[in-house]
Amino acid sequence: MDIVTASKLANTFLRELEAPFIGRHEEAVVITLSLMSGEHAILIGEPGTAKSALVRRASELLNARFFKYLLTKYTEPGELFGPLDVKGLREGYYRRVTRGKLPEADIAFLDEIFNANSAVLNSLLSIMQERVLYDGYMEIRVPLWSLIGASNKTPEEVELEALYDRFLYRHHVKPLEVEYWDKLLDATWAIEKGEAPPAERVMSIEDLKGIVKTVLSVDLSRVKAPLIKLFLALQEKGLHLTDRRKGKILKAIAAHAVLNGRATANENDLIVLKYTVPKDIEDFDKVSIILMEELRTKDRVLRELEEIKANIEAARRTVLKLQSFDPKLIDYYRSLKTARNRVTSLVKDFEDQEVMKAAEEVIEMIDDIIQDIMAKLNM
Repeated sequence: MDIVTASKLANTFLRELEAPFIGRHEEAVVITLSLMSGEHAILIGEPGTAKSALVRRASELLNARFFKYLLTKYTEPGELFGPLDVKGLREGYYRRVTRGKLPEADIAFLDEIFNANSAVLNSLLSIMQERVLYDGYMEIRVPLWSLIGASNKTPEEVELEALYDRFLYRHHVKPLEVEYWDKLLDATWAIEKGEAPPAERVMSIEDLKGIVKTVLSVDLSRVKAPLIKLFLALQEKGLHLTDRRKGKILKAIAAHAVLNGRATANENDLIVLKYTVPKDIEDFDKVSIILMEELRTKDRVLRELEEIKANIEAARRTVLKLQSFDPKLIDYYRSLKTARNRVTSLVKDFEDQEVMKAAEEVIEMIDDIIQDIMAKLNM
């Protein structure tokens, strides 16, 4: 699959996935990236934040076989993997009836996954890593594409570390901020009345297989050095990554590049580390802050542009007060030229329309003040 087709399919899926939900763009991005890379994701947050609804809609948009279950410490393997075939046992052979269960699902959603007991946990590990269910003397190949887990907390038990590490993508799902409440009420009422947009298939599991091949063809040469630098910065802040996770992160970076229509990953794609590095709840905000400081992210660039704009407005007020041929005008002229070059450099190779529009506004302000200075200097 070529990069244009892969990106178009993925973005259509993302747009349709988040359509009925208010303020859940980031959650939709995490699910989309996990599907694009054939990896697993964990959504951490309180109940009632649309976690299961998002995953169910994702499976509907793919027309995929879906399995959902709420785990407790008493959950038996048969509840997930199917009951034993009693008739078969009587006839001397061992097998499970897997129809409608996890071994036949393309996408699975396991709520409160960290409640899994050891019997379930061991089977989940092999399914997530190898796509194989080891059951007695049998090895059952499973078609599972992605497993999305949910929990209201991060695990603290040592025995759950291996399971947690299998989730490449991790996201803290927070309750909506007050500015979303009005739209939330309208959207919820529409759902109650049956007026929510239906989930019609936009692509298939076969399409995902093509997208994964495209993801694996992405050129990562430009991000290797800055990625290692970031790993070091994160480690200095106490954010440890396993060797497996360091390698898997490349897949997330490549998926983000494809989502944005690029066959070559760049520094913008390193933003996915906010979905792949955090371990504890407090890590999510910590990683975002580190990335904003270390990367030329959209938020960081917009923040810098706002700071430059504030300085330019202050300079305009001063310039207007200065008399013609005042020597200070030359200093302001040079400073404004430097600021203009800074803005141009800041947004170089940046593709985001919001960033480019903000930069154009700042440059226009600078040019206007430079014209005023030139008029006062009679240049």
